[in-house]
Amino acid sequence: MRAKQHWSAPGPVPVPISLESRMFLAYAIVGVLLALALAASATLTFSRNPAIVESMDKVGVPGSWLPRLAALKAAGAVGLLVGLAVPFIGVAAGIGVVLYFIGAVVFHVRAKDYAVAPVVVLVLLAAAAVVLRLASA
Repeated sequence: MRAKQHWSAPGPVPVPISLESRMFLAYAIVGVLLALALAASATLTFSRNPAIVESMDKVGVPGSWLPRLAALKAAGAVGLLVGLAVPFIGVAAGIGVVLYFIGAVVFHVRAKDYAVAPVVVLVLLAAAAVVLRLASA
């Protein structure tokens, strides 16, 4: 006796996703998350949130710098988002964010405040955004 064979229509054939597409997806995720963090930080800095002001005072950043620093964070956030459509802008914004947060690390270390883990994470995320956007362009 023969066993019954069940035939079904073939399922969808997986379409291979190019490396460039995967890099773009990774950039989109990292870039959008970093842009959200920057936008939140810019908002808190613009509004002179007491925790932000205290942190800036602790590392020796003059209060007069806060609006400019907030504007730089906001510009970085916008640049990362625009970078979804315009690769050059995304790369430039990512480099700017890396430089911004390297400056933050320098200020923390100069003030002998070694609690820099959050800042280092942001530097690494920004560097990852730059590499991913370059890889997907």
